[in-house]
Amino acid sequence: MNQLNTILFTNAHLYHEPDLCDLLVEDGRFLEIGPCLNKKYPVGNICDLHGKLVLPPFVDSHIHLDYVYTAREPGAGNCSGTLFEGIERWSRGKQNRSVEEIKRRARIALKKEILNGTQYMRTHVDVTDPSLNGLKAILELRDELKGVLDLQVIAFPQEGMYSYTNGDKLVEEALIMGADVVGAIPHYEFAREWGEQSIKTVIRLALKYDKLIDIHCDETDDEQSRFIESLAALAYQNGIGSRTTASHACAMGSYNNAYVYKLFKLLERSGINIISCPTENIHLQGRYDSYPKRRGLTRVKELSDAGINVCFAQDSISDPWYPLGNGNLMTILDFGLHICHLMSFPEIENSFRYITDNGARTLSMEGSYGIRPGNDANFIVLDASDPYEAICERVGVLASVRRGSFLFRKQPAKTELNCGFLSKVQDV
Repeated sequence: MNQLNTILFTNAHLYHEPDLCDLLVEDGRFLEIGPCLNKKYPVGNICDLHGKLVLPPFVDSHIHLDYVYTAREPGAGNCSGTLFEGIERWSRGKQNRSVEEIKRRARIALKKEILNGTQYMRTHVDVTDPSLNGLKAILELRDELKGVLDLQVIAFPQEGMYSYTNGDKLVEEALIMGADVVGAIPHYEFAREWGEQSIKTVIRLALKYDKLIDIHCDETDDEQSRFIESLAALAYQNGIGSRTTASHACAMGSYNNAYVYKLFKLLERSGINIISCPTENIHLQGRYDSYPKRRGLTRVKELSDAGINVCFAQDSISDPWYPLGNGNLMTILDFGLHICHLMSFPEIENSFRYITDNGARTLSMEGSYGIRPGNDANFIVLDASDPYEAICERVGVLASVRRGSFLFRKQPAKTELNCGFLSKVQDV
């Protein structure tokens, strides 16, 4: 054992493990995980985690880094709060943005995400812009972030693959330039036929360039929007379901149950992934309803119960679609549990999967992700001793470790009590 490159993290409360254990890290990888390793290995470099909850790093599987912090720009205000006005506002203001300006805004959002425990991310980048400055900026950031955060980049035609002139050609050019994932937005295309065509093109390009797929799919309350069916069927037919993702899938919340029963059989067989963005879609959807107003999210609970992979994501940080957002996936998880009726104790205690393992599966990182021997020693430490406490209190991240080294460390918050009543009350 190389003592210089070895560190022992002791007294970790691993997710779903009843007893505390130690994490032995050598050359940036987990060497062994188990109890009392300090007695087995005479390691000089020891870090006590004091019984705090330890998780694999958070995975933000759906965000738009080229849009962040544009909500307050002149003309960007979304008065109706709808998806379609957001696209229109963005289309008017996205011209002439420099690579450096896009990178400057994106770095702010990335810092917030990293300080909130994210180490894996997938970002859409609008390529319906002949300059492709957004793509150039985010590809440069992807290289800049190596060693800190794994970033997948999606070639995303925000204004439509066929509704925007040469949108399909720009998507392919983006893939050639280095984008990792093929995107589309079929429900926004001018005609249903163009939406179907865009899905076929995405499948063709993914196979041609060996890329993953992530489509903005049925982000609408229109119960007739059923592009997810076409996507799942073609992914199944081509054997690439596990590499394929339907983001949003909001219309599923409006489908009739007879159709959903049939659809779930296809989704399960295809193996595709679903991403839900709770804060964004509770804000954007239901805008055309009077009352009752639909929640606008996909059927997260039912999909999960059926064994279909679902994860939660931030989506936007202060852009024409969503004015808030701070890159804290604990907030996203909290909203998701409430909105999707995932509030039984077992559902709460198992819910970290929506922003950890399920997200890693969506990004096709299952083999390299997680706290197990042989993997990179990447993990986060939460300011709680168990999952229920962490979620109920929406606690912060005390530390983020990347290949055995700290990206950051925070001190647990301390409160000075000057009131007799507060001093006497015992915690639960």
